[in-house]
Amino acid sequence: MYQSENYSTQYQIDTRLALNAYLVKVFGTMFAGLAITAIVAFYFAASNLVYTLGNAVFVIMIAQLVLVLALTASINKLSYRVALGLFMLYSLLNGITMAFIFVVYDIGTIGTAFTVTALTFGIMAVYGSLTKSDLTAFGSLARMLLIGGLIVMLINMFMGSPAIDYFISVVLLFVFVGLVAYDTQKLKGFFYATQNDIPTQQKVGVIGALSLYLDFINIFLRLLRIFGRSKR
Repeated sequence: MYQSENYSTQYQIDTRLALNAYLVKVFGTMFAGLAITAIVAFYFAASNLVYTLGNAVFVIMIAQLVLVLALTASINKLSYRVALGLFMLYSLLNGITMAFIFVVYDIGTIGTAFTVTALTFGIMAVYGSLTKSDLTAFGSLARMLLIGGLIVMLINMFMGSPAIDYFISVVLLFVFVGLVAYDTQKLKGFFYATQNDIPTQQKVGVIGALSLYLDFINIFLRLLRIFGRSKR
């Protein structure tokens, strides 16, 4: 009886340690992607290469969309290294398009938005990893709000209403903040579901890193949109 209880306790400890190591690896992958994006964005802005892109930026944006769709749709067929490589390539391409924020906003505003984003992201990630509440229902609601918000944004591109733009930016900000907690909790589900399948666990970890990366980037962009001071 004592040995059985001791084994059970040790198993729980080992599982918790493995989960923590998995989360650290996924978040490490996500932060590596952010670092690549930041370095590339700063380089293109500082070297003025951003001004030479022209219509090529639209090709890059389409390539980014294709990469995300290919990665998420084909994750079961890809190896871990290929999946990781596609994520890093996406981060690089996103760095090129993100270079334009240095053209539009002053460095102080960018730094402030990044700091607030990092703090908010960290708080919500910790909450998502510790909460006992099931965030599945919130995740479904957030996805619907996200789709609705994007549709309204597209419509407003033709209407040009500053009020609608501001409102949607605020709504999307809260959506992505909430998604950080949801995606972090979902990572834990990935871990437990793939404990006996390490290759799959590694690959879905890349998808998790991509989701968190997109949450971070979109929180940052929404904050710039809401509070940013344009150089112009």
